[in-house]
Parts: sequence; C-alpha cells; structure tokens
Amino acid sequence: MKSKSIGALIAVTLALCAPGALAQSSARQSFDRLKTLTGKWQGKDTLGHRVKVAFRLTGKGSALMSEFIEQGENEDMITMIHLDGGRLLATHYCSAGNQPRMSGTVSADGKTISFDFVDGTNIPSPESGHMLRLVIRLLSPGRHIEEWTYVENGKEDTVVSDLRRIGAQENP
Repeated sequence: MKSKSIGALIAVTLALCAPGALAQSSARQSFDRLKTLTGKWQGKDTLGHRVKVAFRLTGKGSALMSEFIEQGENEDMITMIHLDGGRLLATHYCSAGNQPRMSGTVSADGKTISFDFVDGTNIPSPESGHMLRLVIRLLSPGRHIEEWTYVENGKEDTVVSDLRRIGAQENP
C-alpha cells in the first residue's frame, strides 16, 4: 500500500515539475493579477499627454481588453491579453495599423509583467514601426504604470504612463 502512495506522490511531483507546468502556473497567476486592473484609469504620460485606460473582461473572463485613449489625439488603441496554454499573450491593435503580438513574463515579485514582441500582422519588415514591448507595473490596487516601447528603423522610443484608478483613494 505504501508503494502505491509513494508512486502517486512521485507522479504528482514529476507532473508539477514538467516543463510548462510552472510556466503555466506563472502565466495563470499573472493573468489573474492583470484582471485586477478591470475598471477605468487616468493619468499622464512622459510626453505630458493626459491618458485614459479602461480594462474590461470579455469572452467569459478568458480575455482582458485594454482600451488606451490619448486625450487630444482622437484615437484609441486596443490590447487583448489572454492565455494560450502555458503562455500569457498580448495582441496590440495599434494606431500604426498593425497588430504586434507579445509574450508575457512576470518578475520574481509578481508585480511587473513584461510583454515582448513575438510576431505580428501588417508589419512588412522588421524596420517597419511597431510596438516592441509593454511593461505593466502593478504598484497598488489604485495605481499602475504602463511602459510602451515602439521601434522603427532600429530606433526604440519608450513612453511611460502613470495611471491611477478613477474614484480610488490612494494612500501615499
């Protein structure tokens, strides 16, 4: 009887340590953390523009949609974040007319999720302008930072937005 229990314990341990099992758990945990962003946010970016971001769940909670609106620019951008097996993915529907897809990784403390370019549609060449990276820093329930990096002809340009939840009271 003991040998069956030990065998079952070994099987469970091996399954948890299998490649992808920990990554899937990490991706799921990151996605669940990002879901806490649901709601409306506002702030300023490093260019001095006022920005608003609205997050909402769609697809029965299987995707998180971010709508980014830069005041005065009369344009918005949508980013869809979802799980793909053991990966966390973001597809950005950009004002540049393309759709870069980025894969997410989480920092050791779980507070920073970085998405890096994997591939995309309507990007004719690597030199064509497209989003290269998105970093989301979860600072508190009422505050987060979004760092967007755009690349064109090998030149990277990063804009950072400091966002606060609309209606939230932030403790200093």
